[in-house]
Amino acid sequence: MGEVIVVLFFLNIVTLYRCSSDTPIADTELFVQLLFDVATLTIQLYLSGGATNPFISLFLLQVILSAVLLQPPFTWTIVVLTGGCFIWLTGHYREIGLAHAHDHMRGSSKFFDLHIHGMFVCFVLAAVLLVFLVTRINRNLRDQDARLAQMRQHAVEQEHIVRMGLLASGAAHELSTPLATLSVILQDWERMPLLANDPEIGDELHEMKTALVRCKEIVSRVLLNAGEIRAERMERTTIVRFLDDLAREWRSRRAPAHFAYCKRIGVDSAIAPDLILKQTLFNILDNALEASPDWVGLQATRKGDILVLTVRDKGPGFPSDILDRFGKPYRSTKNRPESGLGLFLVVNVLRKLGGSIEPRNGARGGAIVELKIPIGAMSVENRNGVS
Repeated sequence: MGEVIVVLFFLNIVTLYRCSSDTPIADTELFVQLLFDVATLTIQLYLSGGATNPFISLFLLQVILSAVLLQPPFTWTIVVLTGGCFIWLTGHYREIGLAHAHDHMRGSSKFFDLHIHGMFVCFVLAAVLLVFLVTRINRNLRDQDARLAQMRQHAVEQEHIVRMGLLASGAAHELSTPLATLSVILQDWERMPLLANDPEIGDELHEMKTALVRCKEIVSRVLLNAGEIRAERMERTTIVRFLDDLAREWRSRRAPAHFAYCKRIGVDSAIAPDLILKQTLFNILDNALEASPDWVGLQATRKGDILVLTVRDKGPGFPSDILDRFGKPYRSTKNRPESGLGLFLVVNVLRKLGGSIEPRNGARGGAIVELKIPIGAMSVENRNGVS
């Protein structure tokens, strides 16, 4: 019996080593493990009284585990094997030496009491093992269900993004022709003496031309981001230069009352960021400006290989329901049918880069949005490897 325990000890060591690997454990492996358990339990019972041993009910432990963990064919095989071992042990076993000691006891009740004590110990042992094992199994199953639900949610969000990308690229193609027509008409109007000599109309034409150029830039950006962008076509820059240009361009376009820009980049690095990343940061800053027109803050720090961008405002902050479902489509406080898609795209762009976003409310009011972007995802070497 001691030799069987030693074999089980080394078997558990091998099992722990197997569980530490990343390879999934198949039903066949679990079935073989349970077969080893049934075999060792049968040997122990054979050496200690067979079916008369109160620990014979430990066979139920193997049956319950197989029913929870394995497919029905494996489970019924375990049921048949344990039942066969039980029947075999009723006639084949070694006495444990209590029959001779029974003559020295005060009646047969002593032997019965000893058997009852053994049954109680077996019950407690089986109950504790079942609670421990089944609790762990249920926890693993809940974790697996949560991961599957998260994967399904990500798949739905990715499908939603694909549909939005197709609609956006189709709309951009459709808008290209009328925008080109308007550009030609404006150029013709600028050459007409009647319009060119009127200063008021000239200023309006200039504003229209500026707005038309911006519309063309937006359409071009949509078409560019609809497909894969090659690294040669990306703007190669550094972290500091990228952030400075971004802050300067956003300030000039939005003209906030006060824009507090601060950067703490200890080591600068060469990067080739996607154009959509710039639009993503603009989106976060625009939301902050809408909530707090008087003050918006942007702080950039580098923590190892992670670029941390923190956008702050002095607005009312995030409602609790928005924080709970931050970045989900059509979840917004703007009460517009199309609102909520901006943050949804921001979250998915950062997820694609391997980054993350964390919204929270400040201790003294206002909202704080912290973006963490791996610098390796924007590095020139990474872009060259993808191109």
